[in-house]
Amino acid sequence: MIPPKQGFWKDSGMKIFPKKSLGQNFLINQGILDKIVQATEIDPEDIVIEIGPGTGNLTEKLAERAGRVMAIEKDSRLIEPLKEKFKNTNVEIIEGDALKINIGTLISTLLSKASGSWGDYKVVGNIPYYITSILLRTIFEKWPRPKLIVLTVQKEVAQRIVAKPPDMNLLALSIQLYSDPKIVGYISKGSFRPMPKVDSAIIKLTPKNNEHGAMSTDHFFKLIKAGFSGKRKQLVNNLSKNFGMMKENLFKVFAQIGIKPDIRAENLSLDQWIELSKLMAK
Repeated sequence: MIPPKQGFWKDSGMKIFPKKSLGQNFLINQGILDKIVQATEIDPEDIVIEIGPGTGNLTEKLAERAGRVMAIEKDSRLIEPLKEKFKNTNVEIIEGDALKINIGTLISTLLSKASGSWGDYKVVGNIPYYITSILLRTIFEKWPRPKLIVLTVQKEVAQRIVAKPPDMNLLALSIQLYSDPKIVGYISKGSFRPMPKVDSAIIKLTPKNNEHGAMSTDHFFKLIKAGFSGKRKQLVNNLSKNFGMMKENLFKVFAQIGIKPDIRAENLSLDQWIELSKLMAK
């Protein structure tokens, strides 16, 4: 528990005042930490990038299995304690924001010190809930493609990410375009200090190769945003309004994909959205 007067969480010899602005909730359940490491399928030659090591509980377990761990921490207060804790180990502590840092340069530096290739690195993190969507988009679009991603996220967000028709949504499409997501397990809020208001989930994402061919991702995202712009409205109405197309022409496109004229956005599969994007970009 957090002492009510001092307001700090003492862990691994560190006295930390959790910052609400950084969404800090430190995972302390050893069983859950082991489950995250197991889901990451770490080999001795793997390079692991950990986002938000906090007090280093997960970092310790990752370091026992990985060839190298690069832990990126935004909170400057934690840098020196973490560096001291992992002095003379296979862990490198990097101060920075994972959303802004030049990850390619950092990985290149690590790879120059060890044998391996771009596909040999994995991403792990107990991340602030509010950065889930933007972080994953950053990894998929700006980072060299990782071999695997394992993150702790809000339970409801994880369920949205793995959704299928008739419950498709913008987040699910955005993540499933680039990866195959799977919920590995759920985490009760009591496993964290300070305790968050919601439960969490461990989500495992296996990045895809470029399976959508020459499709413009910019057009794809513009299309799905338009498709979901009017809740509970038929897809044809949303697309006609946002793209300035006659409904009759849209119905012809729908027919080529085999979707019904009155379909709603949440009923289309990822493959149907990809085909729709390709046809409408012509």
